[in-house]
Formats: sequence, C-alpha cells, structure tokens
Amino acid sequence: MSRLIRLLISYDGSGYHGWQRQHNGITVQEVVEEQLAVICRHPVALHGAGRTDAGVHALGMVAHFQTSTSIPVQAFSRGLNSMLPRDIRILAAQTEQPDFHSRFSALGKTYRYDFFCGEVQLPMSRKYCAHYPGAFESERIQPAIEALIGSHDFASFERSGSRDPSRTGGRGAVRTLYQLSCTPQLGRPEHWSIRVSGDGFLRQMVRIIAGTLIQIGCSRREPDSMAAVIAARDRTAAGMTAPACGLYLEKIYYHHLFDH
Repeated sequence: MSRLIRLLISYDGSGYHGWQRQHNGITVQEVVEEQLAVICRHPVALHGAGRTDAGVHALGMVAHFQTSTSIPVQAFSRGLNSMLPRDIRILAAQTEQPDFHSRFSALGKTYRYDFFCGEVQLPMSRKYCAHYPGAFESERIQPAIEALIGSHDFASFERSGSRDPSRTGGRGAVRTLYQLSCTPQLGRPEHWSIRVSGDGFLRQMVRIIAGTLIQIGCSRREPDSMAAVIAARDRTAAGMTAPACGLYLEKIYYHHLFDH
C-alpha cells in the first residue's frame, strides 16, 4: 500500500544550486531524492513546499513523497541522516493524509534575513550573513515596514523575468504580508534580522524587500518612499536584491498561521 510521507528538512544552502533539481548544478532535492531511492528501493519524486535559490538556507523546509515500502516512518529520518551529507538534516518524518501537499496545503511562510553592519565581518560568517558596513538606523525603516504590511501587488519586488506577465489567471503578483520586523540580534552588536511572514512570496521577493529596507536604514533611500515603490509595480523602482547568503526559510504553516 502506498503511503505519503512528510519530511521536515534543514539545510545549509552554501554548497547547493538551490532546492529544486536542475541541470546546471547539484541541488538539495536531488541529493535527498537519491538517498530516498536507496532506502525505498524504488525511484522517489520529492515535492517541496517551494524553491530556494542558490546559497539560501532552510531551517524548516517541508517536502513529501509517496512510497510503497513498509519500513517504519521513523526510519526515514534516522536512515537519511546516516546517509546524507552533514549540511542536510532531516528533523522529522511523519505519515500524512493522502490529500496533503507540501506546497498547495501551505497557508503561509516565515523567512528571516540576517545582516551585519560592522566594519569587518568575520570570515566564518560570510556564507550566512550579508555584510553592509556603516551606520544602520532601524527607526528609519518603520514607515516602510508599515507600508509593506497587508495585501499589495508586489511586482516591484519580484525578480525581473521570473513570471510571465501575460498570465491573467491566479492572483498575479498580489501577496499578503502579515508580519514584518527588523530587530537586533541578542548579544551580537551590529547584527540585525529582518523577519517577514506572509501567505506566499514571489521569486526573490524577500531579498528585494530586505535590500530596499537596508538601503533605507543606511540612509540611501527615503523612509517614506515605500508606498511609491509598491504603487510603481516595476522592479526598477525598488532597491537592491540582497545577497542569498543572509536568507533563511524559517517555517511553513499548515494548520494555523504562525502556530508553534
């Protein structure tokens, strides 16, 4: 009898060309699928809740697959962790209902963006935290945060060419942000985290939001400019795309938004 298995996956994205399998480089999906095929003794198609770009990290990626093997569900986490490289860990495995889908059943996601504003960044943090040396004033970005929260057309914050603009079905570039904050990291001077929760995100949307907010905090953009950026629906109106190294997929929500 076929079973649907759900995995909770954490990975260091530094050495991968993102989550989704592709032809030009090794990906997290590919590596996990190969080891699942060994355990299950049949080819496995692993479906993730979304895709992360090259260099992006995940604390809580969710993925599912179908299998006819009868091995205990706990064996998938223990077995995979004994076979996978150390930069990919299976945090949990569970049997799901047949209608569960990692992507389409999700109600929302939380991402975190980490950056450092000190003069000299430690070498060992360069793959996990973006570096913007100089003064950063979090008070300057509060008007921009307030403008971003809610339902908007976020076309200004979407990677150019990542979506066919001629498509009229679905919701286009409209997304809803429920929570957005920028806070200092406890005990780490000049280290900051931007955290954003919403019902969905466009390609590179979080990195472009982070880049634009950082530019405002560094006095390279005006604090009250965000409403005009949103209204423009034009990628050139927003700020820089922040580097992938600072981005973490923290959590995906299925039963209640922002449940714990």
